[in-house]
Amino acid sequence: MERIIFHIDVNSAFLSWTAAKRIKYGLFPDLREIPAVIGGREHSRTGIVLAKSISAKKFGIQTGEPLYKAKEKCPDLKIVHPDFKLYNECSKKMIDICTKYSPFVEQFSVDELFLDYTNMEYHFGSPINGAKLISEAIKKEMGVTVNIGISNNKLLAKMASDFEKPDKIHTLFPDEIQSKMWPLPVSELFMVGRKTEEKLKNIGLYTIGDVARCDRKFLRSYLKEQGELTWCYANGIDISKVNHKESEAKSIGNGATLPKNITTSKSAYSVLLGLAEKVGERLRKKKLTATVISVSLKSSDFKTYSHQKALYSPVSSTYEIFHYSKEIFNEMWNCSPIRAITITLTEFQTSEDMQCCFFTNEITSKALKTDNSIDDLRAKYGHNCIMRASLINTHLSHKITNAQDTTLKSNLN
Repeated sequence: MERIIFHIDVNSAFLSWTAAKRIKYGLFPDLREIPAVIGGREHSRTGIVLAKSISAKKFGIQTGEPLYKAKEKCPDLKIVHPDFKLYNECSKKMIDICTKYSPFVEQFSVDELFLDYTNMEYHFGSPINGAKLISEAIKKEMGVTVNIGISNNKLLAKMASDFEKPDKIHTLFPDEIQSKMWPLPVSELFMVGRKTEEKLKNIGLYTIGDVARCDRKFLRSYLKEQGELTWCYANGIDISKVNHKESEAKSIGNGATLPKNITTSKSAYSVLLGLAEKVGERLRKKKLTATVISVSLKSSDFKTYSHQKALYSPVSSTYEIFHYSKEIFNEMWNCSPIRAITITLTEFQTSEDMQCCFFTNEITSKALKTDNSIDDLRAKYGHNCIMRASLINTHLSHKITNAQDTTLKSNLN
């Protein structure tokens, strides 16, 4: 039997969940009916728009832009601070509701999930009817609306859920790809970021249909593995299953938005060391080593650029992560003021399976032993029980210690 997959996405989740809670406690007006956003502190450099109402969108307010800019566009804008504890609770509740309609539910993000509806027609009717039941159940129990995309695979279901919003149900089956998906701009295709979009446009591929009709071998030679994946997605090809078990981490990263712009290598190295220490600690805790390190920089004008380095042998020590991060930084930095820095580790191996590399030196071995000792102390007495002297006087140690953790998971691949 052909699979039936749903992608369920909460409409403006953070704002909707916050609004529903406020209404429950008698706080009006409804944030969804006025120009409103969810964001951090207005005068902080980390104060950005996380979610916006439809009314706020009409003022040209964009997700991810600084709150002060949003306020300039709409002086009467209502700003509410995020409540991540609430969002996690709501995410779990949505999963609980959806598991009543299928035992195979996979969380894709805090506000999105996939549901395998195959064979559920015998219990809840056609896919459209089942989607309506789920949508109404979430609306009744949580006070929020969702978009639901329906197809034969996860990719097309997700693409369908991104069609017209809010509170809609859309299908995107294979026989609908040409009419519904191919006319869309290539930027709308899942996994096509800004850089890939530019590369595709450079060779005359402006729509998803252009990519789908492009020669597969040529696209692979032009974009390597990304080209192969992009061609498959443009043609609606995806064989991944709905995995109701938690996916293993595919990358570990830490980033810090800085209190003030960095303009010297010395200052950047201090931040890199703090981030290397944090990601290294998380890597060792999972008993993993990494063979690819990437560094991402955001300039003062909000432009982001990144480089990565594949390593001859896997690493896990703070010393090694910092050493290679510095190398990458020195290769890529264009001397423009830096607003934020991120280090990301990928391509993992388990520590147990790793064979000792011929080139592993005594310094690296000693550094790893020191790291393990520091990890043990922090696990027992807290992260601030021991700090590197080079970070104490940078005024960045707290910022780095509390930097944003990012663990990316494999969902469609």
